[in-house]
Amino acid sequence: MVSSRWLFFLSAIFMLTNLAVAQSDEPLYHFCLYEKGNYTANSTYESNLNQLLSSDVSSDTGSNSGFYNFSYGQNPNQVHAIGLCRGDVDSEVCRDCLNRTKSLFPKLCPNQKEAIVGYDYCMFRYSNRSIYGVMETSPPFFLWNPNTVLDNYVEKFNGVLWTLMENLTSQAKDGGSLRKFAANNASAPQFKTLYALVQCTPDLSMDDCEDCLRGAKEAIPQCCDRKRGGRVVWPSCNIRFETYPFLDFTTDASAPPANNATPTGKGSNSSRTIIIVVAIVVSVVLIFWICTCIYLRMRKQRKKVENKLKIVDEINDTKSLQIDFNTIRVATNNFSDVNKLGQGGFGTVYKGKFPNGQEIAVKRLSRSSEQGNQEFKNEILLVAKLQHRNLVRLLGFCFEGNERLLVYELMPNASLDHFIFDLSKRLHLDWKIRYKIIMGIARGLQYLHEDSQFRIIHRDLKTSNILLDEEMNSKISDFGMARLFTLDQTQANTRRIVGTYGYMAPEYAMHGHFSVKSDVFSYGVLVLEMVCGQKNNYFQNGENTENLLSHAWKNWRDGTASNLIDSTLRVCSTTEIMRCIHIGLLCVQENMAERPTMALVLLMLNSYSTALSIPSRPAFLMHSIVESDMSLNLSFQASQNEGSMTDPYPR
Repeated sequence: MVSSRWLFFLSAIFMLTNLAVAQSDEPLYHFCLYEKGNYTANSTYESNLNQLLSSDVSSDTGSNSGFYNFSYGQNPNQVHAIGLCRGDVDSEVCRDCLNRTKSLFPKLCPNQKEAIVGYDYCMFRYSNRSIYGVMETSPPFFLWNPNTVLDNYVEKFNGVLWTLMENLTSQAKDGGSLRKFAANNASAPQFKTLYALVQCTPDLSMDDCEDCLRGAKEAIPQCCDRKRGGRVVWPSCNIRFETYPFLDFTTDASAPPANNATPTGKGSNSSRTIIIVVAIVVSVVLIFWICTCIYLRMRKQRKKVENKLKIVDEINDTKSLQIDFNTIRVATNNFSDVNKLGQGGFGTVYKGKFPNGQEIAVKRLSRSSEQGNQEFKNEILLVAKLQHRNLVRLLGFCFEGNERLLVYELMPNASLDHFIFDLSKRLHLDWKIRYKIIMGIARGLQYLHEDSQFRIIHRDLKTSNILLDEEMNSKISDFGMARLFTLDQTQANTRRIVGTYGYMAPEYAMHGHFSVKSDVFSYGVLVLEMVCGQKNNYFQNGENTENLLSHAWKNWRDGTASNLIDSTLRVCSTTEIMRCIHIGLLCVQENMAERPTMALVLLMLNSYSTALSIPSRPAFLMHSIVESDMSLNLSFQASQNEGSMTDPYPR
């Protein structure tokens, strides 16, 4: 009996160790809800948010149930927040996960009034509106196991899955105000066991929890059809199923009868021996675990150094562009906040001026971002060798110590999104200027795809990456996500989805396939945004809520495409605008083979004698989701192996 207890203790140590180690530094998903609005710098809302995010989640800030409800400040600047941990997670691991999650918001979603970040073990969200007790199903996040169920077993597998999910939903919704969680397993064909969990934020009512979980279950065929595992995550609930035990599904075993006799003699010595042996084993395991953690940490540090040396070696042939750090520091007035032009996921951009009077823009990459290392190398190796009037010009770079700096020509009119989505500034963009910008972007993409010495796929084409010079000429910027193709290469796959949802082609967002046609899709979205003056996300259209692509398609189909034209455009060529709408719809067609190349787009823009084909239905990512009025900001990822879903890659 003593041995059994110690073995249970030892297995518990292993489980807690796995929980601590498996939690990745990178979140599974994050959503910056831009449509909910931005807060201004140094505002009361920002101060309240910073106070909320900087306060530690501890045992006295909530229960040990894994659910935390926060608020800070007074209306109308009050910040509301909810934190939720997976039902099987230890309270200490839960608090550590939530504290880590809270610290990421300023970097991932700067200036956003509402945002969500999720790890494998916890989720945290905040908003400027009350979210307690409100069922939210948008934005959704999907993750799936890449392995499939054999065709002969799909029907039986789905039957077991549906029954298991129904039973778990009934259990979870009946949970109290601190916990609505259920997990279990069932026998499944082809596999010995199917494991599943369901969970709601416990602030939901029983009915709302049931509705949320049933809706998530009904979304499984759209993301995870025929898959051995998957999960659907909504802000208010989540479900997961796998053919391996991804959490502790064990139940308490019946204890053996108690023996009241006091052990003596040989039995007593035997028990003491067992205790000593097990204690030694546990000590060795703990020491091994500590040494392993130290080794992994040292290896991570060594990898960073090796990556840095690799970057230095790869950019040796661009040394003529290297600029001294002190020169840049002086030019930006020691990176003064007054000179700050903006901030993104990889770092901050500052305005500066060299001693010769030349104005510059300096991108200072985050010191801790591994993705920033790759972006830094991409920018130098690609942009330094590209010369075109519609591409932003790289003047130099700095790579000293922990500093990674990129120096560009300064664009006086900032980025396109500062104009086209601002009602007052948009008045300065008459159709002549907009058409010039549309043409400039097309010329820049045509150069990248066909005319440069490389074939380059940008992969992150959007309004914020289109810069405007003093004459409102457009220049494509930010090549950190770009990929190089050989001249005869037409398509590639990636396990790491990068870019901005809403501008991503569906074959890239869902399957990781990208090509020149992926950039063409993004260009089509840009064209429609330029014509309509609307962002490609959900907006109110009368009593309906829809995204820009579905709105444009419906008007085109109904012969009312003129309704798309921005109301601020007064005197302009309607024929030219209608032709741009037509071209934009051709670029965002769901079938990538039907989209034109950028060379053909330029021909269609320049020559009215070129006939335009009839566009087919645009890509809405997934028809059923769009028709259900769910968010366009979808994340699609899949697990790298069957044993872990903390290392996702696209299907």
